[in-house]
Amino acid sequence: MPIKSGFIEKLISRIDRLDSGSLQTQFLRLAGEKGLLETIFHSIQEGIVVLDGKGCIAYANRATEKLLGLNLQKAVGQPINRYLREVEWDLVLDLDEEEWSRLVSREIELTYPEHRFLDFYVVPLALVNQEEAGAVVILRDVTREREHQASTVESEKLQALTLLAAGVAHEIGNPLNSLNIHLQLMQRELAHLPEDSRGPLGELLEIATQEVTRLDQIIHQFLRAVRPTQPQMEPSNLKELLKDSLRILRHEIKDRGVLVEEEHTDDLPPVRVDRDQLKQAFFNVIKNAMEAMTNGGILKISTYNEGRFVAIAFTDTGPGIAPDQLGSIFEAYQTTKNEGTGLGLLIVQRIIREHGGQIEVDSRPGEGTTFILYLPNEERRIRLLKAHRDQAETEPEHT
Repeated sequence: MPIKSGFIEKLISRIDRLDSGSLQTQFLRLAGEKGLLETIFHSIQEGIVVLDGKGCIAYANRATEKLLGLNLQKAVGQPINRYLREVEWDLVLDLDEEEWSRLVSREIELTYPEHRFLDFYVVPLALVNQEEAGAVVILRDVTREREHQASTVESEKLQALTLLAAGVAHEIGNPLNSLNIHLQLMQRELAHLPEDSRGPLGELLEIATQEVTRLDQIIHQFLRAVRPTQPQMEPSNLKELLKDSLRILRHEIKDRGVLVEEEHTDDLPPVRVDRDQLKQAFFNVIKNAMEAMTNGGILKISTYNEGRFVAIAFTDTGPGIAPDQLGSIFEAYQTTKNEGTGLGLLIVQRIIREHGGQIEVDSRPGEGTTFILYLPNEERRIRLLKAHRDQAETEPEHT
């Protein structure tokens, strides 16, 4: 039973009148109440930190240990700014109204012990009792909410691009076809001109034809990136699909001075994929890695079984991706290359997602980049379905 209001004050006022047995009983009650409160605090998902008047940690629950990556026993007595450096704690504890009001709704991004977003709220204890020094900090993990918001925004962007694609196909596709036909007619007429006039005109005509072709390719890439297509799934061998993608790019790989190293696990199961779409995804990732290694380098391709997923990792020795650019690499037209369209990785992301998979990127400036494509392990899914079915068949019927 919780301690009633004023219990501790009454106990202190009567302590000299209590015998040893009664005193022991009351202190056991206090200890039990403290244990109950600690159990409650440790069981909730929000982090709770109690600070003393100097801004040092007086108490923290287990959720705080997980969110901030601290050791509860070692953290007691340590200054809070050792773990949360983004706050002017001196101003907060001195009840600076401007700084404290800024913290009523505050969100921070942490990279240790995991990359996560935290929403936290600070209440100086002096607001409750003027004689009390210190503050209570309440932490809440909002990483999933942020990811959901980002996914919603991305979905809305893709929908807008899809609507735009329909207009692009009609408004630009038809004039391009007309231009191409007229350029071919001009090429035929050019053959009837005198030899000395063909050279300059032929060069100009060739440039115009190349530019029309390049524009047509950009439009097709754009349409392929945003136009929804239903994958035609069939059991496939990942190593064979990778081999086909590398065969298409073999001349460019050689010209760029790139060495390809392959490492495949022996227990790699077949996967149900759209062969053409997945080869397109492999093609885009490999080409992206090659273009990043401007002076040659090594591209390592690894495949392995992760249980629920089959993973394909592409690691290059390029310059890496700056941290401030990592969040936008899958957006349309985001590219650092002079001749890139910025649609290649967007296409890869769409294909992998339509296959029920996901993409992971690990990049460090100056050390290269790794793209890992995860595809559902059909073999494991079938085993799970079979196990559930067998279990249902063997369960006794209830009458």
